[in-house]
Amino acid sequence: MTGIYERDLDRNRANFAALTPVGFVERSAEVFGDLPAVIHGARRHTWAQLRERSARLAAALRALGVGRLDTVSAMLTNTPEMVEAHYAVPAINAVLNTLNTRLDAPLLAWQMNHCEAKVLLTDREFAPVMREALRLLREQHGRDVVVIDVCDGEYTGPGERLGAHEYEALLAAHAPLPRLDGPADEWDAIAVSYTSGTTGDPKGVVTHHRGAYLNAVCNAVTWTMPQFPKYLWTLPMFHCNGWCFPWTVAMQAGVHVCLRKVEAKAILDAMREHGVDHYCAAPIVHNLIVNADPALREGIGQRVRGMVAGAAPPAAMIEGMARIGFDITHVYGLTEVYGPAAVAAKRESWARESLSEQTRLNGRQGVRYVLQEGMTVMDPATMAEVPADGRTMGEIMFRGNIVMKGYLKNPAATAKAFEGGWFHTGDLAVLEPDRYVKIRDRSKDVIISGGENISSIEVEDALYRHPAVMACAVVATPDPKWGETPVAYVELKPGAAAPADELIAHCRGLLAGYKVPREIRFEEIPKTSTGKIQKFQLRERAKSASAIE
Repeated sequence: MTGIYERDLDRNRANFAALTPVGFVERSAEVFGDLPAVIHGARRHTWAQLRERSARLAAALRALGVGRLDTVSAMLTNTPEMVEAHYAVPAINAVLNTLNTRLDAPLLAWQMNHCEAKVLLTDREFAPVMREALRLLREQHGRDVVVIDVCDGEYTGPGERLGAHEYEALLAAHAPLPRLDGPADEWDAIAVSYTSGTTGDPKGVVTHHRGAYLNAVCNAVTWTMPQFPKYLWTLPMFHCNGWCFPWTVAMQAGVHVCLRKVEAKAILDAMREHGVDHYCAAPIVHNLIVNADPALREGIGQRVRGMVAGAAPPAAMIEGMARIGFDITHVYGLTEVYGPAAVAAKRESWARESLSEQTRLNGRQGVRYVLQEGMTVMDPATMAEVPADGRTMGEIMFRGNIVMKGYLKNPAATAKAFEGGWFHTGDLAVLEPDRYVKIRDRSKDVIISGGENISSIEVEDALYRHPAVMACAVVATPDPKWGETPVAYVELKPGAAAPADELIAHCRGLLAGYKVPREIRFEEIPKTSTGKIQKFQLRERAKSASAIE
């Protein structure tokens, strides 16, 4: 028998719509169509123009045979075309696959084949690697894709066209769709993003419209982002779909300030020239700003707010940003949770603490986003929450609407990731008494020396407090007595000098003796295009027992 609230109260077009972030684009074009939406070199588009261009791209893709749940790959930098792809592809219920611009041809070919891409958008800058990737895709995987070349006027280097279609001509040839609709089912895939595999094949993280919508909202709420922000694209849009910020900026009718190359001068020039007030980046990019010539920051009078994630931020970086007046919000997440899904939510009482205590509080991974249903630290063996004592280690786990659908064509990995009804991150952490989470390390990055666990992050934090250190990473190296001991890889700031014994002595003043690095190696540290340090390469150099992930 049905209850009174179940009779004659059905869903219909008037009272229900699937959640999709492309709706934000329609609203901004409708309400704020005359306001600026994109700045890229000499190019300027309003929200009405950006919506029309996205609708033309959507129409063109549909004419090329792209339909529901077909994949469109994009090998693009942070240009207007990448923004438009984030609006057009989901609008026709297709799936966006943004390719990492630093990958090699075999891996690019493998990814396009794995996600069964039908169309490729590619910038001329990447013609050499993409020409080879397309050859491998055809010869090794038996797959062809329709190629659309993007010829960005801000790129003046070499690069031939690879396909039959040129982006601007294609847009001009198609009338815009009347509306950017999105899917009928919000559970439909919106994107597939590949994790960086170090052994075996990478995993394709499939996300959905509902999660992208909710995370876009969370970004604005978490940051108390006002309407009409001026957002600088220092974070690659290929990384977790720019942490959902292409859609957050649309929701707030902000301005996308595009940036092809991430360099300190270009960042600070854009902030000054365009009044940029928000940006996101990995710690290494924030360090670029902190360590830039102070003269480059002259003339930046507005309040600038940065969001940091991608690695545990060193305390010295947070302190450095505070000293130059940039307001930093620390978020935490993974590709599997749409980018950031937790935040070191600031409390008013923190402002009364010393700078060092504020740094400690802000350096934690924090608490779940407001629309994420669960985040805690659990014993993965028992699936019991660890005590909130700041000492007991466990694994960070999430559950809720801002968690991926799963891994594409990989049911075993999906089932393992979701064991016990939670998403397992692989990050080891403690739950502090105020229930804020603090990462101690990745499970594979803990150094076990003489039976004692050493957090590589804690040692790195100590090194970063030395004024000469620009970047550092700590891994295990084999030791005949202790099993393994910490070795530190260090890059010094330009013009700085600090011998190894000085750095070791510096650490000895901050750490227990068994945690102090036994060796300092002054070498270039391998990093991803998003600024993450690739510790697996360093473990291989150090020949640590956990060199292979």
